[in-house]
Amino acid sequence: MKALYRLGFLLRETGQALDTLGCKLQGNYSYLEQLNRARPVMNLYDKVPDLGKNVFVAPNALVSGRVQVGNNSSIFYGAVVRGDNGSISVGENTNIQDGTTVSTHSSRLGGHVQNTSIGSNVTIGHQASLHGCVIEDEALIGMGATLLEGSRVEKGAMVAAGAIVQPGTTVPAGEIWGGAPAKHLRALKPEEQSFLAESAEHYVNVAAVHLEQTKKSLLDIAKSKGL
Repeated sequence: MKALYRLGFLLRETGQALDTLGCKLQGNYSYLEQLNRARPVMNLYDKVPDLGKNVFVAPNALVSGRVQVGNNSSIFYGAVVRGDNGSISVGENTNIQDGTTVSTHSSRLGGHVQNTSIGSNVTIGHQASLHGCVIEDEALIGMGATLLEGSRVEKGAMVAAGAIVQPGTTVPAGEIWGGAPAKHLRALKPEEQSFLAESAEHYVNVAAVHLEQTKKSLLDIAKSKGL
């Protein structure tokens, strides 16, 4: 099995080398494809991401710049966590789901940077947009919700799917807000409050499986399939 794998590798490398040589011989008539290796975790000048233990960053996600992520947290597929100007902090056991964007806010008028802080045991639904805001522990942000600069979601609060939380708005603890702009809808029911912790725990377990699978080499995958 190892001999066949090695032979296949050598053949592919030879093919790539011949393709490169052919392109050079063709000169201006060649088709050149510029490749950029995907880097899920990337430094930005002197700003280096700091990841805790058992953090899952999906292969096609991006964590860059001044970003700190706590133990057992996860950044799922297509999510972007970009600490360009200010800093982004993510607590423990927090999940940032597929397609979500997390960034800081740089104010050209005020001359200051609004950092983004996400607590522990937080669930961020798919394709949410978080921009210079604060989310406290055990909160839940619904799919497609937007939190703008200076907004705050207090501990154990919920923002409904598709809601837009305007700049400087605070969502109080134990409440659910929704709409565009987001407004108070009602207090969370006891079963909804329990769900917040259950959701975070569920995603810790899911992320652990994804972390294990994405660490496997191509050879390991081939072996598991009996090839």
